[in-house]
Amino acid sequence: MTDLELLTKMAEGDVSAGRRFVDNHQVNVYNVCYSFLQNEHNAEDVAQEVFIEAIRNAAKFRGDSKLSTWLYRIAVNRSLNFLRDNRKRRFWIEIDSLFGIGGDPGDSKDQGPVSDDDLLEQQEQKLLIGKAIQALPENQRIAFTLNKLEDLPYAEVAEIMQTTLSSVESLIHRARVGLQKRLKNYYSN
Repeated sequence: MTDLELLTKMAEGDVSAGRRFVDNHQVNVYNVCYSFLQNEHNAEDVAQEVFIEAIRNAAKFRGDSKLSTWLYRIAVNRSLNFLRDNRKRRFWIEIDSLFGIGGDPGDSKDQGPVSDDDLLEQQEQKLLIGKAIQALPENQRIAFTLNKLEDLPYAEVAEIMQTTLSSVESLIHRARVGLQKRLKNYYSN
């Protein structure tokens, strides 16, 4: 059954179609949410909200864009809303993580033997890169995340962001330059 057929059945209230739809897209939606939120649990929660919204609005999908683009747009919007709503809470979580308080204990498992120095350096790099990406202006962060972290082509990023291809190219270029400036000192040492 195609995604469009699943959407039609979902609009009619078919629960099993909703489950199949979620199964087909849960990895991609979760990855988009995680790219923005950088937290497993928050990404899972927001991904659930994305699917709830998609199922509720299945009948409203007009087919003007690809279904995956529609879902990505919902995932990006939900992720950005979550970040806006939790900006203050996120600030304290980042402060705690700098001092080794809290964090996600599952981040470093199943990687084989890693020295404490290597683990510390990996965590430091991840934190610095994540902060550098989060510090980008919103449109640059969205374009960069969708293209570089989610491997979406420029054309699809433009469609998701409802902008032009040249605008996306410019946003990604400016994001790269901004990241290079922010990370230059770290990588030059």
